[in-house]
Amino acid sequence: MSRLRNALPRALLIAAFTAAAAPVAAQMAPWEQALYEGAKKEKEFTVYTAHYDTETIADLCAAFEKKYAGVKCNFVRTTAQVAFQRLQQDLKANLAVASVFSSTDISHYPDLKKSGVLAPYQPHNLGKMVESLKQYNDKDNQYWVTAAALVVIAYNTALVSEKDAPKSWTELLDPKWKDKIAIGHPAFSGYVGTWTVQMKKLYGWQFFDKLEKNKPQIGRSINDTVTMLNAKERWIAAGPEATTLLSRDKGNPLAVIYPKDGTLLMVSATGIPKNAPAPNAAKLFVEFLLDKEAAEVQVKNHQLSVIKGIKPAPGAKPLEEIKVIRPTEEEIAKGIPEVKEQFRDTFGI
Repeated sequence: MSRLRNALPRALLIAAFTAAAAPVAAQMAPWEQALYEGAKKEKEFTVYTAHYDTETIADLCAAFEKKYAGVKCNFVRTTAQVAFQRLQQDLKANLAVASVFSSTDISHYPDLKKSGVLAPYQPHNLGKMVESLKQYNDKDNQYWVTAAALVVIAYNTALVSEKDAPKSWTELLDPKWKDKIAIGHPAFSGYVGTWTVQMKKLYGWQFFDKLEKNKPQIGRSINDTVTMLNAKERWIAAGPEATTLLSRDKGNPLAVIYPKDGTLLMVSATGIPKNAPAPNAAKLFVEFLLDKEAAEVQVKNHQLSVIKGIKPAPGAKPLEEIKVIRPTEEEIAKGIPEVKEQFRDTFGI
């Protein structure tokens, strides 16, 4: 009898655990369950990403691991160019490290596709994507939009009033902002590369010739501009909306302006290398990036949701209320290599 009594709690515990776990499995579509079972056998995977700041990708990996218990999400967060160089070095050395490659520089993907590096896959969650973003997916299903963000004019409110803050990109050229501007570098950041291409498209290279006269402080990542503003090394910046507002949420005196001549829309893609050591986990992570849990993490961190039906974070302006600008994929692919050299010639770094 005593043995039976001791066995009962254990049996009830197992039954309770099974009952709790059953709905999770039951909610999975067959394709999701199959990928999950394969991913659990792979145990872990690595993402090379330039999409987010470190905090956001850490939150995304944590949310993924919570949803898909038993699959560890490792990440290497760098600038777009460093991530691309690292992937190329891996491939050249015949190393299989990254199962997922996420760059902010869309020009990386046609090169990878042409080289036969990317594995084709059609995500089941593509139907959830915001319609206006679908045009940026690869027609052959080798890369897909998994993040969207904005490049804005950011400023330190302890140093600049809202009334005096620049309201357009061309106002950055006013001599009163000499030694007060922060920007990133197009040779390292996909965001900055795309912004540079767009400014050249709108105003010609003379925009940067004039900007150079204001002696901007130049970081690598576009996120470096937020650090410069917080340190009061610079007063205004061509910076990322998401990281700026996230820093503001932590109590820093920062604000953003959506320029009247257009806020740059950044769409960032993800691909799966053919030599991915964890292909099931990679596909499952892509599906996750196109689903509700990831969108909620992104919006919480002031990224834009790439799927429908997710409200923006408090304080952020809805995308439909913003005048957005963006070069074409062809203009980016052709333009970024050109502006890298022009930028070095103009700014000397």
